Amino acid sequence: MPQPSDPTTAAVRAYWNVRIHDLEITKHPVGSPAFFSDLDEYHFDKLHHLLQLIPFTQYAGRRVLEVGCGAGTDLVRFAQHGAGVTGVDIADSAIRLAQANFRQRGLDATLLVEDGERLPLADNAFDLVYAHGVVQYTADGRRLVEECRRVLKPGGQAIFQVYNRLSWLNALSMVMKVDLEHADAPALRKYSMAEFRSLLSAFSRVRLIAERFPVKSRLHGGWKGTLYNGVFVGAFNLLPRALVRPLGWHLLAFCER
Repeated sequence: MPQPSDPTTAAVRAYWNVRIHDLEITKHPVGSPAFFSDLDEYHFDKLHHLLQLIPFTQYAGRRVLEVGCGAGTDLVRFAQHGAGVTGVDIADSAIRLAQANFRQRGLDATLLVEDGERLPLADNAFDLVYAHGVVQYTADGRRLVEECRRVLKPGGQAIFQVYNRLSWLNALSMVMKVDLEHADAPALRKYSMAEFRSLLSAFSRVRLIAERFPVKSRLHGGWKGTLYNGVFVGAFNLLPRALVRPLGWHLLAFCER
């Protein structure tokens, strides 16, 4: 089991200190109100399914923990609807951004630079634990899931998201020879549905949903970007969703302790 001083964990921290998600989509000064507005708009345009699936409005007066909170884009949503929120991230640069994000919005949060595999938090402390896009990038995904379950109250909900190895985007990346975002991360694992379900086997109930289907990209140019945006996105989304549902790039798990 990796220890805090292991090179893998150190490499993960070093990488994410300089490679926070989606910073390249905005031209505004880092940490400015317009910067956070751009991150929010892009995040929920690319991941529009989150607004339908994630219970941002349902935790007023209850405790929510986000593991791998980044700049706080999702955590802000819970706080705006009255949740008492805590965010942890392995990268201190991410926590500084999250602090600025909450401060500018006049919202309260407990924000900590911590490793999700070793949470300095009490057992049975949270009504919801949310870890979107974290398990696949950590040194020991099983350990992170175990920690999330430990700090979750009995009967509470944990929500995880990982990348689907058997997905349209993974296949397209190989065919077009275009690396996926953060393909160079020191720890990166993709999961099949069966592997993901096995990872979550300690929970009493697990519901898996495959999501994230093609939307136009702002990050890729050239002829490949033109072909993707102009032809592939439209053609793929004409296919019956029931037929392609298992090929979604994101696997979301809604788990009950």
